[in-house]
Amino acid sequence: MAEARRYGQLKIMERAGEIADLELQPVYPLVVAGIKIGKYIGDFRYVEMRKGAAVARVVEDCKGVRTPVYRLKKKLVEALYPGVKIVEVSA
Repeated sequence: MAEARRYGQLKIMERAGEIADLELQPVYPLVVAGIKIGKYIGDFRYVEMRKGAAVARVVEDCKGVRTPVYRLKKKLVEALYPGVKIVEVSA
């Protein structure tokens, strides 16, 4: 339910021009030293806009509970994909 509410908010923001290129469930393969160890699936990815210009690419995850597996995957994504920062939105 929290994801559905957030999706509605993001669609309104997209129509208003505050964000662009809204994507659902972006996938990030987790490959270390050539070995695939898993994948991270975010909830949303979009480009934050200010005055019509792209400011940052944002990956969002709606979280109720931050499990140890989630915390590890978040660290791996941020280490393997420079420039990717996962923003946690409370459920």
